[in-house]
Amino acid sequence: MTMTWRGALLGALWFMTPAVAAAADCNRDCLYGYLDQYMAALQAHDPSSLPLADHVRFTENNVEMHLPDGAWTTFERKGDYELRFADVPEGQAGMYAVVYERGNPAIMALRLKVEGGQISEVETQLARFEEGQPFPKPFPLNLKPKPVLSAMLPEEDRVPRDEMVKLANGYFDTLERNDGTLHTQFDPKCDRVENGIKTTNNEERATVSRFYGMGCEEQFRLGLYRYDDRIRDRRFMLVDEERGLVWASGFIDHSGALLEFELTDGTTRKTNYPTPHSYHFMELFKIVDGRIRQVEAMFNTVPYNMPSPW
Repeated sequence: MTMTWRGALLGALWFMTPAVAAAADCNRDCLYGYLDQYMAALQAHDPSSLPLADHVRFTENNVEMHLPDGAWTTFERKGDYELRFADVPEGQAGMYAVVYERGNPAIMALRLKVEGGQISEVETQLARFEEGQPFPKPFPLNLKPKPVLSAMLPEEDRVPRDEMVKLANGYFDTLERNDGTLHTQFDPKCDRVENGIKTTNNEERATVSRFYGMGCEEQFRLGLYRYDDRIRDRRFMLVDEERGLVWASGFIDHSGALLEFELTDGTTRKTNYPTPHSYHFMELFKIVDGRIRQVEAMFNTVPYNMPSPW
């Protein structure tokens, strides 16, 4: 890692230290209750029922705005798929869900920060499957509950939160200018889902590209993502120690400088991004026995080098 990422990681680890006892007054069920309140208010297109802090921060797709705006106008309902998680010591709740806007499906990520019984931060991302976005229509139908993500870990199998963050950060170090070197640990059964598409161990999609049939570690050891120039503005905003989950956000930049490159097996591959391009991501990692077991990611194409409001 460069000094920049070391500094960012130290800052993230400081942020993730256990908060004062008052933050733990709202347990997991309490935090999930705030998610329920938020989604009900969103469906009613009216935030007035929410316990909002005086200076609540609200972003949608990495743009800061005022409530109600964005999906508050277009939201219709939540679909069947939902995955919830919580960081009780830090007073944070998160959720992935399939939602519908104007009759069209989208994947929504929602993060709430609760302080003193009030919502002080709202961060949302919607993958709307519009033209130019990754994995456009048809909408993927394989978004379904994954027991590995929802399972609680026995206390003796849990990894300290700072180690969990290091493993997730090591994933991004491995991805940045991916040359086949690993900076994290993968479970042999590691799988990854991106915008609802299974991008590892997917034999059906392997008929389109052989890389879809590979596992997480195999893809990275091959140097498949060499064109990812920068994984920047990394934030590790939620750690669910009971479930072994780390939720991260940041940007992947492609400068367009690398047009063709050699994989570690000697074959040649062309870049997917021949011109400057950036993704904003929200990525959830399941850590089991000190290894990354599952990755659940959302991506949106954003202006190249777009800054983070967070």
